Amino acid sequence: MDAEILHVLQSGTMEIEGVLPWSSNYAFLVQVCTETTELRAVYKPSRGERPLWDFPQGTLSSREYSAFLISDRLGWDLVPPTVLRRGEHGTGSVQLFVDHDPNQHYFTFEGQPLFRSQLQKIVLLDVVINNADRKGGHVIIEENGALAANEAENGPGRLWGIDHGICFHHEYKLRTVIWEFAGSAVPQALLADLRDLGEQLASTKSMLRVQLQSLLSDEEITACQKRIQALTRSGKFPSPGPGRHYPWPPV
Repeated sequence: MDAEILHVLQSGTMEIEGVLPWSSNYAFLVQVCTETTELRAVYKPSRGERPLWDFPQGTLSSREYSAFLISDRLGWDLVPPTVLRRGEHGTGSVQLFVDHDPNQHYFTFEGQPLFRSQLQKIVLLDVVINNADRKGGHVIIEENGALAANEAENGPGRLWGIDHGICFHHEYKLRTVIWEFAGSAVPQALLADLRDLGEQLASTKSMLRVQLQSLLSDEEITACQKRIQALTRSGKFPSPGPGRHYPWPPV
């Protein structure tokens, strides 16, 4: 991940441009600036979070940041650069804004071979972080932005996953619209990445473990380790579980 982008997001001067009206919690579009760089980002302060019955109040921004850390350690770069910092409305997550067409989302490119490898990684990330809200609109295609990817690796479209506040619960809560790989074998290279992630979480001295301990409960970290172990043991993409396994609304 681009260290310069993270540095700007963490230490730059942040100015609010406006409210993002489609968000279920308070989210602001901001400009983050240093002397040499200007970036647009999405600022989600903890105090603006809508209360949920099953997630502790004021923890969603920490979960957003935790999802970025997991994606970053996997080396998959699925979550836009994200930091946790103080802003005008208190501490919250600040995530690089990805330029995209909101009319293009998972349901508009579902099943297309050119997105297959990227979507497989998003599915596995969602299992690991126990994403309870992977809507179709939470998978976006980047348009000519600061994070434009290598076309040879990702094809003409670079996918990003956004909105990871409702993740990491210790109870099974996976709700996603992406079930197209259910029951199929996980590529060996991705299983190797997951095993490495599991080893990092198991080490009390690893930087990832130390970071997550300040963001999540011990119970939630242990549950995350168990999900990784289950994935690597089965070697298969999971199938829908009992009860509700789709988010609502789906987009």
